[in-house]
Amino acid sequence: MHTARSKVTRAVAALACAAAVLVPLRAAAASDGRAQDWRLTGKGQVSGELRLSNEGGLTLAARHGATTVLRPSGLGIRTAETDFSKGLRFAGRSDRKVHETYTTTTGRRTQHTSDASESTFTFRKDGRTLKVIIRVSADGLAYRYVVPDKGTVTVLGEHSEFAVPPSADSFLLPYDNGRQDYESAHDHGKVADAKAGDYGYPSLFHIGKSWMLIEEADLNSSYGGSRLALDSATDRFKLTLPDPAEVSGPGLTTPWRTMVIGDLATVTESDLPTDLAASSKVADTSWIKPGRAAWSWWSDGQSPTSLDAQKKFVDFASREGWEYILVDSGWSDSWMPELTAYAKEKGVGVWLWARWQTIDAQSERDRLFPLWKSWGIAGLKIDFLESDGQDRMRWYDAVFKDSARNQLMLNFHGATIPRGQERTWPQLMSTEAVKGAEGTRPKPGRQPFPAAHYTTLPFTRNLIGPMDFTPVTFTGVRPTSDAAELALSVVYESGVQHFADSVESYESRPVELKFLNQVPTVWDETRLVDGDPGDRAVLARRSGDTWYLGAITSGAARTLDEPLSFLGKGSWRIEVWKDGPDGKVVTETHEVTQDSRLSVDVPKNGGFAAKLTKTG
Repeated sequence: MHTARSKVTRAVAALACAAAVLVPLRAAAASDGRAQDWRLTGKGQVSGELRLSNEGGLTLAARHGATTVLRPSGLGIRTAETDFSKGLRFAGRSDRKVHETYTTTTGRRTQHTSDASESTFTFRKDGRTLKVIIRVSADGLAYRYVVPDKGTVTVLGEHSEFAVPPSADSFLLPYDNGRQDYESAHDHGKVADAKAGDYGYPSLFHIGKSWMLIEEADLNSSYGGSRLALDSATDRFKLTLPDPAEVSGPGLTTPWRTMVIGDLATVTESDLPTDLAASSKVADTSWIKPGRAAWSWWSDGQSPTSLDAQKKFVDFASREGWEYILVDSGWSDSWMPELTAYAKEKGVGVWLWARWQTIDAQSERDRLFPLWKSWGIAGLKIDFLESDGQDRMRWYDAVFKDSARNQLMLNFHGATIPRGQERTWPQLMSTEAVKGAEGTRPKPGRQPFPAAHYTTLPFTRNLIGPMDFTPVTFTGVRPTSDAAELALSVVYESGVQHFADSVESYESRPVELKFLNQVPTVWDETRLVDGDPGDRAVLARRSGDTWYLGAITSGAARTLDEPLSFLGKGSWRIEVWKDGPDGKVVTETHEVTQDSRLSVDVPKNGGFAAKLTKTG
């Protein structure tokens, strides 16, 4: 299916990846020093236009080729001293080319190359300075504000807007102002028809043949985590801050307001969130080890209170070669050292659940982090954070620093979304911030999530960082077929992948368990083979010389006919896990090449998983 579209997708993606050297930004300025226009270009199809009006207000527009993906949108920031949304005068600019290579421990790949053109525009008002830094790359455009005051800067709000064309198709995440936990399903429809209100990142838009993902990157304790508020009267999204004021000093640098732009493959495969993040603050990452984890709480909420129950999951993880278990709420310090010692003998690491209030003070972290590390704990699942405020971001930064010092990996639940921190703090293995499988635990009257929720996440939430959906729950209340549920282990990316069903459930499915015992959680390369948000997602991920395929669909039964052009030259053996006629997962094996196509019949809300190994 979709042969022509897949070829076009691959060609455009290849062009984007070839953008090793970007052309300088171009500018045209009026002689009066006020009304000015700058054309922002890089190597690729993404371009922007920055305009300073006669009244001294800034706007930014963006295009993908000939398609306008962002209409002129307001820029500016209001501090306690100065309103930088109007009355600005241009004072100068500087340009540089950005070329970086870096590694991460999680993500769509672990080796990254970033190429971009960056210009810093300086404006003055009432003796004070505002700098607007804009980067253009082959896969997007981003900007941030710098207020270089020597003293404290108090931000009262931003004038940042995203004027997406009203005719654009959108996937918007309703933002829960009470919980601030990003655990909703996306609304799908035209921007012009969207409800007014707050929406969390990322927001995905389809404009003509182009796609745009709006998000935020490089957030730290100098700011709160922002969100978007749609004004239905103007169809403009306005950036909203979580606190009445954000305080930083000396000086201020905001997070990047980020737009990933391109065809769907470019957006899906982009590294822009980590490209824009600060470099790693952890020199030695040898102790950071992603992996699969067995998690007992989902299938038995009382199991974390029992040492014997946890030993049962250790035994299971050891037999199957899984790297970890997660002990959730209810564990006791009276037996935890015994469990970690038992697990160590079996070659299994232990993750420990903690409520954030338990470690909200520096004195508590100074006492508990070394204690837990002395027990042999590998990582912490920290829960119930439920805030995007700047004070909570200060807490995150402190926990990142303290966990790195004590060599403890991290997984946040009831938390804000990742914003590139997995580059800065590579011990961050995953974050929930998703309507995940916790909501599929069997209970009377529970209804399954819409199938479209599953096929939207690969193009929204999971594109901004690792996602702890806790997938592959065969006994859950779910719309997915068994093969589609299995495929989530590939389709959803997470540095620590918590497979949440019971020992008995997995052991009763030896065919599926065989796949789970092989699938990695660290990837060297990711390709979008086929996709349409809300309908289907087919992703290929490479680990070493081995490729894995995951495919999920939403809606009617169909035949998925997918190209295997991502393969290298030579012959390959593909083993496919798919739904059989009776609904049980069956396997089949073929010999294929990069010129082959894989055709699989899938049932309603079905899918498949596959492994490809080189044979010649």
